[in-house]
Amino acid sequence: MHFLAYSPPPIPLASPSTNNLRNSYFSPHVRPKIHNFTCFSTEITSTQFNSCIPKTSYFFNSNLTSPGLVGLCSFVSKPKWKKLKFRLSDSLDCKGVILGFYGTENFISSQNFRVSCVNYVKLRYGFNGIDRRKVGSEGRLRAVMNVDEVVERGSGGDEERENYDAIVIGSGIGGLVAATQLAVKGAKVLALEKYVIPGGSSGFYEKAGYTFDVGSSVMFGFSDKGNLNLITQSLAAVGCKMEVIPDPTTVHFHLPDNLSVRVHKEYSDFITELTTRFPQEKEGIFKFYGVCWKIFNALNSLELKSLEEPIYLFGQFFQKPLECLTLAYYLPQNTGAIARKYIKDPQLLSFIDAECFIVSTVNAMQTPMINASMVLCDRHFGGINYPVGGVGRIAKSLAQGLIDQGSKILYKANVRDIILEHGKAVGVRLSDGREFYARTVISNATRWDTFGKLLKAEKLPKEEEDFRRLYVKAPSFLSIHMAVKADVLPPDTDCHHFVLENDWKDLEEAYGSIFLSIPTILDSSLAPSGHHILHIFTTSSIDDWQGLSPADYNKKKELIADEIIGRLEKKLFPGLKSSILFKEVGSPRTHRRFLARDSGTYGPMPRSIPKGLLGMPFNTTAIDGLYCVGDSCFPGQGVIAVAFSGIMCAHRVAADIGIEKSSPILDAALLRLLRWLRTLA
Repeated sequence: MHFLAYSPPPIPLASPSTNNLRNSYFSPHVRPKIHNFTCFSTEITSTQFNSCIPKTSYFFNSNLTSPGLVGLCSFVSKPKWKKLKFRLSDSLDCKGVILGFYGTENFISSQNFRVSCVNYVKLRYGFNGIDRRKVGSEGRLRAVMNVDEVVERGSGGDEERENYDAIVIGSGIGGLVAATQLAVKGAKVLALEKYVIPGGSSGFYEKAGYTFDVGSSVMFGFSDKGNLNLITQSLAAVGCKMEVIPDPTTVHFHLPDNLSVRVHKEYSDFITELTTRFPQEKEGIFKFYGVCWKIFNALNSLELKSLEEPIYLFGQFFQKPLECLTLAYYLPQNTGAIARKYIKDPQLLSFIDAECFIVSTVNAMQTPMINASMVLCDRHFGGINYPVGGVGRIAKSLAQGLIDQGSKILYKANVRDIILEHGKAVGVRLSDGREFYARTVISNATRWDTFGKLLKAEKLPKEEEDFRRLYVKAPSFLSIHMAVKADVLPPDTDCHHFVLENDWKDLEEAYGSIFLSIPTILDSSLAPSGHHILHIFTTSSIDDWQGLSPADYNKKKELIADEIIGRLEKKLFPGLKSSILFKEVGSPRTHRRFLARDSGTYGPMPRSIPKGLLGMPFNTTAIDGLYCVGDSCFPGQGVIAVAFSGIMCAHRVAADIGIEKSSPILDAALLRLLRWLRTLA
């Protein structure tokens, strides 16, 4: 393509045959190619572009006595980028176009842009806006485009509509597990990730020689035994096995009234420590945690697949009826209610609240018993195992496994819309205008993002109204990623800590409790020799961060971070502030921006005391062809939970697209039953 001032003659482009052409600016009809050209840098307004393009853009054909206008022009404006999208007339058999438009007379070669010419021509320009009064006819430019080589068709053509069996929006652990499980079953999957790396809240970033986990460094489901080691299973499905480092202590609690409890990997050591601290509650402790083990063992004995797939469900029931009935019994029950049946000491009950808060960011009365049991027992059964190289390696390995299975993952792919046709989800549209189509669409976004942003219907489906009646967005976090001199930490420091110093009432308040991970205690490769890295999290609402100027925003981040670090210095590590080598603070706005989560939320939490997991939706939605996966689905938040959600989703989708056994009649009956059960919540 050539951009040139209006007055000089156009530069002819080579053409293999001029007999069929009106002039030598165009080549005959050929298959398209993606071209990278040097573009000029100038400024232009969308008003000018819209008024100009329909008048001055033509498609020439040798059989026409006059040029034909290009149809379906549209102009999309974004900061620093302008995009023009138009469709060439299907009746014309020659692929060439002249674009005339207003610009400044002084332009320079700078940016590269890509033109994908198939049924659609997409042009991406590096414009920044201009004062229209400064533009004159002498600044008019002409562009001549020639397409003469073969490439694959761009997305959006009719033949692409059935190209994928599933599109997965987002590459958190739930989305990646769903994608890889489907790919292993033979489905062709496209995963679309807004950011430059996979993982979402389980991603990573590198800075100043340090490797930081974006979210939690406490990895459940990573053992080599049982059926709840879902991360291990998911990696193994794509031929990957990761080296891990066992953590001898899941978490060290530092609580009011000088209550200090280490949750040892060995269950007997943990129970001994707890009963030594609360001897009067020994029997109650054994009974409460005994119920947890009863639920965990029932789950751990089953092959975990979709609870929305009746053939699997009935098969499991006939094989393990007692285990299935056990889970059905505890499905509508909460941890706090079970604990209060056996335990009376208020401090011990508050400790169980803290145990559940780590799992679900709410107290025990609002935490489903099944969720708590998975975590409170798996930490002893399989243990906490940290992946060598950081948590981010899990997502990277799953993403590579997806590719190895013949599917794809695209980064910097910001999904703007889910495309519906006749009420069915058939594809997605990206912010850059690209469209991809598939038989099914799986959203790893939160339900608020899925049904509030990606789907823009005026009225929510009733199931989503019911969900929002029961659940609200959990708060986000203030995060501090920090590097310190290693000698500030005592030699026997545990990897994970939970700090609530003064009042149990502060447990669920913003900035009330602090969760701290020091992964270099386990894996020294994450930092230079003689350094430790600290991941510090405390709950925070995005409402506290709205309406601030950039200066006030940064000042507030530093102020709150300094207070949090000061509390850790006073409680755990004297001299912590003076040992800091690197520090980066993230607010709920940071989490919203990089993780694409509404308000930076880390998932749903019940508005009041729920009926266990009864009200939590599964993977199917009221929109045909659309599924959800992740922490907004059964069974909720946590690494094991979202991996479970991914496995369930893949199974249900596989049945729906015909690569797993299914029974339409039984499917319809079971889905109606499950919807009815959720109305009881």
